[in-house]
Amino acid sequence: MAIDGPAGAGKSTLARRLAQKLGFLYIDTGAMYRAVALWAIRLNVALSDMHRMEQLAEQAEIDFVPGDGRILLNGEDVTEAIREPGLGEAASKISPIPAVRRALVRRQRALGLSCSIVMEGRDIGTIVFPEANVKIFLDAAPQARAARRAQELDLPTHEVAADLEQRDHRDRTRPEAPLVQAPDAVYLDTSDLSIDEVEEKLLRIVRDRTTNGKERTH
Repeated sequence: MAIDGPAGAGKSTLARRLAQKLGFLYIDTGAMYRAVALWAIRLNVALSDMHRMEQLAEQAEIDFVPGDGRILLNGEDVTEAIREPGLGEAASKISPIPAVRRALVRRQRALGLSCSIVMEGRDIGTIVFPEANVKIFLDAAPQARAARRAQELDLPTHEVAADLEQRDHRDRTRPEAPLVQAPDAVYLDTSDLSIDEVEEKLLRIVRDRTTNGKERTH
């Protein structure tokens, strides 16, 4: 299952909840970019150094722990560290680097082929798994997304709104795998919906296309 959309649309929360309900592995692809960015920052590597960033993306050992959503970087639990202020911005800066994207997309595809997954990000239904049998594009009004992220980070809404605007622009205009809705993805605006309401709508879509988590044979 592929879930795409801009920051603050609810992708992570909903993908995690759906994975638990379906018994699938939850993969947050944004966390992978955050992990590489975190490693670069710890090593004092400039995020603009494309060669070194490619090396780190190739060498990083990134694992997702089934069931609890924890992410490991080189064996270390960095679940909390990658959510610190500034890591989202750092990840957004390295994600347009073609070699970094290629390295992480290869890992994402390998994970997807190893088990049943719910994978969320910016280009899952278009680039990583264009053949996914369930594709969702979650969206929300900019003010709704900013308010959610501000509450999550305990920051002023206007600061978060400015950051999201910049990230949206980068994500939608980057030459390598820009944020766009896959032609066959189901679009869902979450602006005025509760998490429970969105979850129910998504589960209904999954039920329409699958049976007990397995693709229909007819």
